[in-house]
Amino acid sequence: MYKRVLLKLSGEALGDNEASISSEQMLNIAKEIKEAYETGVEIAIVVGGGNIWRGKTGEKIGMERSSGDYMGMLATIMNALAIKNALDVVGVEARVQTSLEITAVAEPYIRGRANRHMEKGRVVILGGGTGLPYFSTDTTAALRAAELNANAILMAKNGTDGVYTKDPNIYSDAKKYDKLTFMEMLEKNLEVIDATASAMCMDNNIDLIVFDMNKAGNIKKAVLNEVDGTIITKEL
Repeated sequence: MYKRVLLKLSGEALGDNEASISSEQMLNIAKEIKEAYETGVEIAIVVGGGNIWRGKTGEKIGMERSSGDYMGMLATIMNALAIKNALDVVGVEARVQTSLEITAVAEPYIRGRANRHMEKGRVVILGGGTGLPYFSTDTTAALRAAELNANAILMAKNGTDGVYTKDPNIYSDAKKYDKLTFMEMLEKNLEVIDATASAMCMDNNIDLIVFDMNKAGNIKKAVLNEVDGTIITKEL
């Protein structure tokens, strides 16, 4: 199993048809994280903000890109606080750190402090993206994984159980990859993560595991390297 992982959650996974943040969904995710946490793995979490706001959404209404991206960063902080409270409910100690300083609700991101929290058995939830516009939360996940010496990024997808040759929801002949290299992923233009994030993972020898988070027990299985998904590595 991995010693330290970074769990990447999509913002959309936190909501449902009635609310952008669903209490039922949050508790289900928290229980899944607790199950993985109880294996002894050290966990950091990066969450997206798409359930509330996407930076690119602003461009459709004429908003300047940087402003839209900062709004997206604030959305990820809201989601980080929601995850923290759900983990509190299930009895997992957690801390929120943010790249944008909002000291009334969270600690500023400090690498050494985040490391110390994880060494003490706390889950660290990282909100606010990189703190800079034009960078995705995929890039944030790769950057923080490298900074915190994580062995793998667990890319928890909402209803997708891995990487396919083409969209399996459209093409019945789509085939799933069990393993890929980052170079193969880029050459095949599979768009799992952006090129910046991919380069960071390759340079720092960080595995990327893509799996369906909606199947019970899958986060724990990903930690144990037993999940039915796709693993992307520097070399096969």
